[in-house]
Amino acid sequence: MGLTIGVDIGGTKIAAGVVDEEGQILSMFKVPTPPTAEGIVDAIATAVSGASEGHRIEAVGIGAAGYVDDKRATVLFAPNINWRHEPLKDKVEQRVGLPVVVENDANAAAWGEYRFGAGQGHDDVICITLGTGLGGGIIIGNKLRRGRFGVAAEFGHIRVVPDGLLCGCGSQGCWEQYASGRALVRYAKQRANATPSSATILLSLGDGTVDGIEGKHISAAARQGDAVAIDSFRELARWAGAGLADLASLFDPSAFIVGGGVSDEGELVLDPIRKSFRRWLIGGEWRPHAQVLAAQLGGKAGLVGAADLARQG
Repeated sequence: MGLTIGVDIGGTKIAAGVVDEEGQILSMFKVPTPPTAEGIVDAIATAVSGASEGHRIEAVGIGAAGYVDDKRATVLFAPNINWRHEPLKDKVEQRVGLPVVVENDANAAAWGEYRFGAGQGHDDVICITLGTGLGGGIIIGNKLRRGRFGVAAEFGHIRVVPDGLLCGCGSQGCWEQYASGRALVRYAKQRANATPSSATILLSLGDGTVDGIEGKHISAAARQGDAVAIDSFRELARWAGAGLADLASLFDPSAFIVGGGVSDEGELVLDPIRKSFRRWLIGGEWRPHAQVLAAQLGGKAGLVGAADLARQG
């Protein structure tokens, strides 16, 4: 199969890109994300039409946040869009006149990294995405493993602290409450409030108050040596690495790929994640260690992965 289109549904924009068999994006078209479910279907059709101009497209892959059924057709549940058993495949196919595959966005990003990014050369890869929340994907034996009902790899909602922090999913103590961009901001605010003298750079980058601290401020402050910002990254990394050690006990991959906005800080976060992973890996002194790698495709991973999954049908 030749050219396919990958669609990435974001909180503020929907991006469609024409992708070739080498994972290269040949053209892009973006539209604002509408506030309604039906509006999003219209926007996807518009983005696909815009991106496909001048190209012969054979299929479309859509990366959607939420639980996607085993037929890769229906979004069973989406946390940020009012989709409940939404027949997204059928609706978009009717609009664009092309075969459509719907995939969980974290699965699509994991597949993109496995095929064209940091996972190349590995048969068994576990991906985690440290963004606002925590997503994941499983590739074992060169195959994307989605589970019997299509909703595997929801790593962010593994409960790591019994009766811990309340999660948006309704449970308590989920991993993403301790290892995510949202968790990073919480750590920084707590530490800045307790010891403001150690957060002078961090506070100066916002509005001067603890409540004004944002993720971008923590990243910038850490690069400038702010003690609270650096310690906040270390706390996040401690939880992330410990979780990877648990996943190693389950899947025994040759590599973990860490993506998402938090991973953009490179070794600032990856080095302490690796140290925490080795600290908590059961039998770590005697067993081989999986590599912990930075994702390479950035925000394009989901789009590229969705397009490639559509190519495979």
